Amino acid sequence: MAISKRRRIWGWMFYDWAQQPFYTLGLTFIFGPYFAYVATEYFMASGLTEKAADAQAQSLWSAGQTISGLFIALTAPLLGAWADNSGRKMPWIVFFSLIYIGSSWALWWLLPDGTNLMLMLVIFYIGFIAAESGLNFTNAILPSLGTEKEVGRISGSGAAFGYWGGVVALFIMLLLLAENDAGVTLLGIAPILGLDPETREGTRSVGPFIAIWYAVFTIPFFLWVRDEPVVSKTKSTLSGAWAELRRTLSSVIKRRSLASFLVGSMLYRDALNALYAFGGVYASLVLDWSIIQIGVFGIVGAITAAVVTWLGGLADSRMGPKPVIRISVWALIGVCTVIVFMSREAIFGIPLGAGSALPDIIFYVCGATIGGAGGALYSASRTLMVRHTDPERPAEAFGLFALTGKATAFLAPMMITLFTWLTQSNQLGFLPVIFLFIIGLWFLRYVNKDGDRGA
Repeated sequence: MAISKRRRIWGWMFYDWAQQPFYTLGLTFIFGPYFAYVATEYFMASGLTEKAADAQAQSLWSAGQTISGLFIALTAPLLGAWADNSGRKMPWIVFFSLIYIGSSWALWWLLPDGTNLMLMLVIFYIGFIAAESGLNFTNAILPSLGTEKEVGRISGSGAAFGYWGGVVALFIMLLLLAENDAGVTLLGIAPILGLDPETREGTRSVGPFIAIWYAVFTIPFFLWVRDEPVVSKTKSTLSGAWAELRRTLSSVIKRRSLASFLVGSMLYRDALNALYAFGGVYASLVLDWSIIQIGVFGIVGAITAAVVTWLGGLADSRMGPKPVIRISVWALIGVCTVIVFMSREAIFGIPLGAGSALPDIIFYVCGATIGGAGGALYSASRTLMVRHTDPERPAEAFGLFALTGKATAFLAPMMITLFTWLTQSNQLGFLPVIFLFIIGLWFLRYVNKDGDRGA
């Protein structure tokens, strides 16, 4: 039975809904801060001061991002070229889905005493690699879902739908599972299902929760989205894919708009990913927020992301993606400036009274801005990539998009690690993120708003 275009689009959007909790709950608002808490306690127990332990915890988290990002950068374009030659993306998505589910479930075993800290760090970033790799293949389906004018709205709606999935998942975690220092959830009850708050089982259940959520909500995707086999002039082998990829890479140099976009987006996406990865860690280490507080912060950011990303998709379909990208990057530069010059004691050098709630209020506003601007930036960048994509080789194109998104994935975490170590300050560690956003904007000047497909 033929699958309608509308159903195919909804199936594709359900992938965003299914996968978003890995980023919302895992990377940023639940597991990330919990990992930072466990790591800090572990390093303090080994003799480090609290400040040094905080810096060590942040450095360890960024090292995981660095290594996983490099792996994704090296594999994504080649896998994309291979998939384009065969016309088959779904087997790869199934493969990475199985790794994603297994890795997510295993996060349950990050114990509060930190005895298996390094193993859990490795497992988390294996899941991260699987999540990003699967997303590359589903992004490659986007060009086939509509016309150039429709794609911006579809991309924005899909990303917004995904953020709503993150909001719902985060609400469930905070209300029923994740416990605070007093051992109760946001509802003031013990974690459900008899989970033991003493051993943080409510918070640790984030891993199985992410795995189950993904397994259930990818069902519409696998039911309604199908591969569209193509007749390729190149053999569907690793050597054939490598030969095709080399030809594509050599052509990129001659395409000024595409090359500028790939380099510019490489830098501003790297900066954005650093904000996502370290936002919850910053709140935990600098503002001393609990997991519950960080979760509420996440809800504010995710709701804003859902609304603004949807509006960004409408703006994209009217004005094109380039203006949406510019506005979003400037908003994120403003957020980073606040983060660098704010602490519990002072804001831009102005001392605060003991117990002042102003840093908390400002950081909630920052979270809303990161969510909204980050979501719109992601969606519009995906649309602008479509405008630079050969319709016959979308997986390879989005593999290149992933390559440039991850080729310097080590850069922001490495620079944050270096600046944090040199300054012994978690706030000043964010200075490099501002530099990356500004340089990314500069490259955007040379990008054709209509793309250069076939140039």
